[in-house]
Amino acid sequence: MRRKTLALTGVAATAAIAIIAAAASVGDPPVQVRLVKDESRQRVNVLVDGKPFTSYLHGSSLKKPVLYPLRTAAGNPITRGFPIDPRAGERIDHPHQAGLWFNYGDVSGFDFWNNSDAIPPADRPRMGTVVHRGIGGLREGQGEGELEADSTWVGGDGRALLAEHTRFVFRGGPGWRGVDRIAQLRPLAGRVAMPDNKEGMLGLRVARALEMPSNQPGTFTDAAGRPSSVKVLDNAGVTGRYFTSEGKSGDAVWGTRARWCALAGRLGDEPVTVAILDHPLNPGFPTYWHARGYGLFAANPLGQKALSGGKETLAFAIEANATATFRYRVLILSEAATSERLEEEYREFASAYR
Repeated sequence: MRRKTLALTGVAATAAIAIIAAAASVGDPPVQVRLVKDESRQRVNVLVDGKPFTSYLHGSSLKKPVLYPLRTAAGNPITRGFPIDPRAGERIDHPHQAGLWFNYGDVSGFDFWNNSDAIPPADRPRMGTVVHRGIGGLREGQGEGELEADSTWVGGDGRALLAEHTRFVFRGGPGWRGVDRIAQLRPLAGRVAMPDNKEGMLGLRVARALEMPSNQPGTFTDAAGRPSSVKVLDNAGVTGRYFTSEGKSGDAVWGTRARWCALAGRLGDEPVTVAILDHPLNPGFPTYWHARGYGLFAANPLGQKALSGGKETLAFAIEANATATFRYRVLILSEAATSERLEEEYREFASAYR
């Protein structure tokens, strides 16, 4: 799958993106990408070739907007159901880890990463919430569709700290799906500090089958959603394996830098590779990977001290009159992709935004 890239110029001063990656795969038949608002359920549904791909969910219970579920071209969900739609046999830990999200564990002293409805009332003043403000625009078309959304990062004291403007670009074709998430952050009340913290930043919680096999105990759900503790895990059908652009694999991926990281496995009979690509213009490039065998797959460019064992420190901040832009691509391939294939995809992504 080699896709053409289309460069555009003349972006508004508030935008940090100057190029839109094109949609069409050379030699692939064009597919229609549709975006359908469902205000009553606080979501925008994304359809590729008439089939559900994902939904942009912006209800307040999640404490931030998320994409959920994310599906392969064959329709299999790569994301865990809990806490939105629990499924039998999956873990029920970390209720803040839902779908694909973007936030951070320390924003001027507030924890946006760990916030959920499960937080005790006494701890809520320390938490932050990303509040959806509105859909800025929808564009449907052959090969790709775009959604623009605005949010406000609000601290536990009620102060609005950051304005977020994000553009999602959804694509797909035979055997693959993709989404670019380009987020611009702008301070609303002076300088915003985002010091080194382990919990960040672009996070994806994957389905049980894409976890790495483990012999550690855990808590799982039955078919009725009831939790039960298991001392010895049943690893039947659990097939995940991380690998990176720098040659790291398995548990060794955690706390290392790489241009891209992939998670390969199977969903039933379907081979699947999920890859997250970092962009060379992002702060903290190449990102550290907060990738865990239990299914958390996250790129954290800002938590360098925590993830390097104290060898590096970034101490990131956004000054009062500045902006920061973070650009990521998530690819879902219905194949056991090679490193060479992912390098080709990475080079395309790196050239797609300036």
